[in-house]
Formats: sequence, structure tokens, C-alpha cells
Amino acid sequence: MQSTQYIQGNRAWKRFRANRRGYYSLWIFIILFVFSLFAEVLSNDKPLLIYYQGNYYTPFIKSYPETTFGGDFETEADYVDPYVKKLITEGDNWAIYPPNPFSYDTINYYNLQPNPAAPSSANYLGTDDRGRDVLARLIYGFRISVLFAFVLTIIGVLLGIIAGAIQGYFGGRIDLFAQRLIEIWGSMPELYLLIIFASLFEPSIFLLIILLSAFGWMGLADYVRAEFLRGRNMEYVKAARALGLSNRAIMFRHLLPNSMTPVVTFLPFRISGAILALTSLDFLGLGVPPSTPSLGELLSQGKENIEAWWLSISTFLVLVGTLMLLIFIGEALREAMDTRRG
Repeated sequence: MQSTQYIQGNRAWKRFRANRRGYYSLWIFIILFVFSLFAEVLSNDKPLLIYYQGNYYTPFIKSYPETTFGGDFETEADYVDPYVKKLITEGDNWAIYPPNPFSYDTINYYNLQPNPAAPSSANYLGTDDRGRDVLARLIYGFRISVLFAFVLTIIGVLLGIIAGAIQGYFGGRIDLFAQRLIEIWGSMPELYLLIIFASLFEPSIFLLIILLSAFGWMGLADYVRAEFLRGRNMEYVKAARALGLSNRAIMFRHLLPNSMTPVVTFLPFRISGAILALTSLDFLGLGVPPSTPSLGELLSQGKENIEAWWLSISTFLVLVGTLMLLIFIGEALREAMDTRRG
């Protein structure tokens, strides 16, 4: 049976690779996500490496007081300050800065333009209404959105698989009772609950994950339930019961591998839905705290500052590009899992 699943998986991978659009979209998405994991190296207001008077320093990892580099204050050095920049680069000293020398919360106090400032040689995609670099907030916001979507998808998939497997395998009263509970729970006004909890508790990513996970598993549970209902009376399941295997072993060793088609197929779409949900909530002010870099918060700033076109266009391109990549991957997965194809 394992060799058969290996052959089927190998054929599915070949069908996926044959879909060039989905295959290249997967690689582009992986590359962008991996780069975003190193956001502190790509975009930071602290140098990656400093050579000062014969010693090496790594400010983006460890904090150093200004007096370390010949300054006057015992507080952490402000590496955006021209005075500190001059201290760490004069003579034989040197510093290596990230490609974008701003973090997501760095305010460019030395910009001569009023905020939000248009793109320039200092801020490649301009600044927002508080003087923070837009490119840095896009990089960090993309990472938070994708990680949030991954966590929300994993939790939703696990809950959906467990609920759907129990319903589909046992059927009868368990299935009937569970379906009624799902109908009641699914009729709860999710947006109103988010508004209520946002007013009662301090907004945080963990609160969003808990609230959205409580509702995000039901759609997948229906597909898993249908697959288990279809497969529980097949010959290999009856043979496993006759051999004395436990219900748990039959469910997760035999039925689940043959019921993963809808789970795998819908993964990219669930990820894109989670990203869109976080962006929408942040746009409405119900998402992450205001200081957290967010795509939805940038879109909200673009709405409030219509003349600052760089806020809306750059965020729109990042969001639409990410969703398009995930949709192309999902379409390729759906075709790859279709066994009717050669």
C-alpha cells in the first residue's frame, strides 16, 4: 500500500511540475517567503557589521551604547543619526548597512519632505503618514501575514480533519449531532464577535488566531467527512476491521491518506483566505496592534491619504501578487491531484 501511495504521489508531483504557471509560482512564493524571514538583514536601521578601532560589532543582534563608538550617551546608539554614522565610519572604521537602512518602526526625522513623503533615494517607496519607511513595513508586513496564514491554516486543517474524520467514520447519531452543532456554531456572527472581543481585550495576533481558528475549520471538515463517509464501507476498511485494527488506526492509517485530496487541494486557497482576512481586519482597525507592520494598515493609510499614491499602489501590488501566486499554486495542485489526468 505504501508503494502504491508513493507511485501516486510521484505521478501527482509530475503533473504539478507539468503546470509551469503553478510550479514557478511555488518557487517564487518560497523565495519571497524565505527572504522575508531574514527581514532584519534586508531592512534594518542598525548596521549588520561594524569595524571600530580593531573590534567587530553586530548591532542588529546585540545592543551597544553610543559611548562604545566614541559618543556621549550611555543609551543605545542611534545609527540613523548622522553624528553616529560619522563616528563609526571615520578613519579606518567602517560599517555594513542592510540594503534598506530602515526598520518597520524607524521614523526618518531627517527627511526634508512632509510626511507621507514620496519615494526618494533615501526611502525607496516613500514614507507613511508617521515618517516610517514603506518598503520596510511591506517586507515585515508580508512576513507577518504569511506566518499568520500558515499558523491559522495548520490549526484549521487539524481541527477540520479531526472533526470530519470522526463524523464520517462513525456516522449515525454522532454525525447527526455534530452536524447540528456545526450549523449552530456556523451561524454565529463572526465579525460581530471580533468587534466585541476587540473592545474587551487588547488587540493581538494570538487573539485573532484563536477567534478565526474557532470558525475556520468547518469548511474543510465537510470535505473530510464526505471522503470518510465514502471510504468507510470499502473493502480495505472492512479487511482492516476483520484483522482487529482499532478505529483510530483505521481512520488515520488507512482512510486519512486516501482522503487528503481535498485537504491538499484547498491549502493554498486557505492560506490566501487567511492573508485576506488579516488584511481586511487590519484595514478596519480590528486586527493587530497599530505599531505592528501590516498590509491592511498601509491600505488604510492610503485611503486616508489619497494623494500619497505610493502607499496604496505598493501595498496593492504586494497583496495582489501574493494572492495570485497562491491561486496559481492551488490551481496546479487541483490538477495534480486529479487522477483522471495522465
